[in-house]
Amino acid sequence: MKIGCPTEIKPQEFRVGMTPEAVQEATAHGHQVLIQTGAGAGAGFSDEDYLGAGATMIDTAEELFASADMIVKVKEPQAVERKMLREGQLLFTYLHLAPDPEQTKDLLASGCTAIAYETVTDAQGGLPLLAPMSEVAGRLAPQVGAWTLQKANGGRGVLMGGVPGVAPARTVVIGGGVVGTHAARIAAGMGSDVTVLDRSLPRLKYLDDVFGGLFKSRYSTASATAELIRAADLVIGAVLIPGAAAPKLVSRADLAMMQPGAALVDVAIDQGGCFETSRATTHADPIYEVDGIMHYCVANMPGAVARTSTQALGNATLPFLLALADKGWKQACSDDPHLLNGLNVHAGKLTYAAVGKALGIDVLSPKLALREGN
Repeated sequence: MKIGCPTEIKPQEFRVGMTPEAVQEATAHGHQVLIQTGAGAGAGFSDEDYLGAGATMIDTAEELFASADMIVKVKEPQAVERKMLREGQLLFTYLHLAPDPEQTKDLLASGCTAIAYETVTDAQGGLPLLAPMSEVAGRLAPQVGAWTLQKANGGRGVLMGGVPGVAPARTVVIGGGVVGTHAARIAAGMGSDVTVLDRSLPRLKYLDDVFGGLFKSRYSTASATAELIRAADLVIGAVLIPGAAAPKLVSRADLAMMQPGAALVDVAIDQGGCFETSRATTHADPIYEVDGIMHYCVANMPGAVARTSTQALGNATLPFLLALADKGWKQACSDDPHLLNGLNVHAGKLTYAAVGKALGIDVLSPKLALREGN
């Protein structure tokens, strides 16, 4: 199979879909790997690194898309890239379709088969291809939140860890999953007074058992959320419903009860965001103000630490990439129901129920798509 990895063109996106190590593994399996010139530069991988691993370097995205049987990326294909996809081509990347009707429409029109990293599952009920980036984003959230809180950025001018005699910043993390757990650990490590909200009692018990008194936890209700955000300096939104639009847990009306200059970091922005006032921003222009509250809503947070993120993502995606290349998508998904859960689009049909519900589009069962697939 010809595997193509283009340069990411989303603004301020420095990650790359394949590391040189992944290229070496794929070529050892008998596949030809096409890497666009300069694709790895932002993550610290040179063209020579890829050539040494056995890749064929391609100058343009147009040539790469036209030649490859499978496209491996990091971010969802941008509009110009979607025009280059074709019927029967396999796309393997993050998609986040639920809040993105235009991308969904274009992928359906292309006739391609698209498998989304964020909906591939594992035997433990986890999301193994989303988890590495969730870990990175969670660990980054307190860091960027602390920066947003600086007075020069419009924030309250509060130091996360305080100093002797001065209280630390109060941080509220909404969601106790992968993102929330990592965010809470780092925020607490910075000296902040941290509380995690979650609706799962088993998860709250797990956090208490594992982390003890490192941070506090509360059962998530509307009243508990309102109470905590009223006093918070930093609120981190870390709620995920796999493949679906994120629920809006903080309304614009709620901002009026918050302290002026408090900061919101919305890690769920790829899925539409969990604050009503969230809108996607970029690393070049990451923050904005609404009603005196600072918002940090960068849609590709892990891109800020591109080398770490690329290596972490590559470790997770490689076994699935090799299965798809070795067997073809149909056999690979037949053999692995968790990979089949990643199927979002096939031959003009939407195949992921949560996306269909969010966008009002009829959905074909993935098993039926598998039966009809070529």
